[in-house]
Amino acid sequence: MVGEKVVPVAIDSPHAPTFRGSALGIDFGDGAQLAGFSFSPMVATRQHRHIRRSDPEAHYLMLVHGPPIGLAQRRSDVLLKVGDMALYDTSHPLDAEFVDHGRLSRTTLLRLPRASLPFPQDDVDGLLAQRLAPGTGTGALLAHFMASLRQQSPGPEEVRRLGRIGTDLAHAFLAERLDAGRALPVESRQHVLRVRVDAFIERNLHEPALTPPVIAAAHHVSVRTLHLLFRDRPETVAATIRRRRLERARAELADPRARHRTIADVAARWGYRSAADFSRAFRAAYGTTPSEARRSAVAPRAATDPDAPRRNPLSTSGTPPSHSR
Repeated sequence: MVGEKVVPVAIDSPHAPTFRGSALGIDFGDGAQLAGFSFSPMVATRQHRHIRRSDPEAHYLMLVHGPPIGLAQRRSDVLLKVGDMALYDTSHPLDAEFVDHGRLSRTTLLRLPRASLPFPQDDVDGLLAQRLAPGTGTGALLAHFMASLRQQSPGPEEVRRLGRIGTDLAHAFLAERLDAGRALPVESRQHVLRVRVDAFIERNLHEPALTPPVIAAAHHVSVRTLHLLFRDRPETVAATIRRRRLERARAELADPRARHRTIADVAARWGYRSAADFSRAFRAAYGTTPSEARRSAVAPRAATDPDAPRRNPLSTSGTPPSHSR
């Protein structure tokens, strides 16, 4: 399975009689691929004979989710722990030891065709078998991207878009480690910036002061540059913030677990300075008040919940709002 999903290797494991393993793979096209593995502790070795048999001429970014992994290539070796990343090259011998901590090893691999990397090969070789901590910014986004796809099954229409996002994030992450950001194509730099801006907005929806100038300053760009990033989208920056806040608030109003929160609490949690401002924006977007939306969402549940208090079915009105994505 490893030979098919990644590259041919020799594998040895003290758990051979009871070996357990599983894999998933997403082919993004153009040689890019994401693969997630869980397996019993083992040692994997890639030698010259394996390289001669099959070499996709690619680099792999490895993200560790479980027990430590020892990686050695081109006179460098490193012990990777949970959350660490590392780069290796399919064209050079490799040793990987998945340390036995009494549970399955778990790792995600992102394959990047060597020809796609916009950096000198000698510079990239200097990163092989080195600990690449994701940290914050682009690295954190890349790690989240890789880890989250282990839990998803994207449809065919999403795969190519996701591949582009993953490749651009990986290139930007490596560029930071090489101090070679200028080597990235302009289009890739802009795409990475859009991904970072989207993530920043999502993390800060609760802040009333979240505005285009604040977002631009956090990413060291001008407000004009920020607006240019959104020119191909159906919404402006401010409209995007408003829509996402309302979507999150509407989903919370429909959540039975959030019934203890008042309308004012929900408004404050999603960046509104007052319940009145929130109610006006909610009515303008959905044609109903937050209180009515909450009652409409609870009514269908009460009708099917045998433990819910009985009430007059005519005491609620309106159509239950749909849940946000």
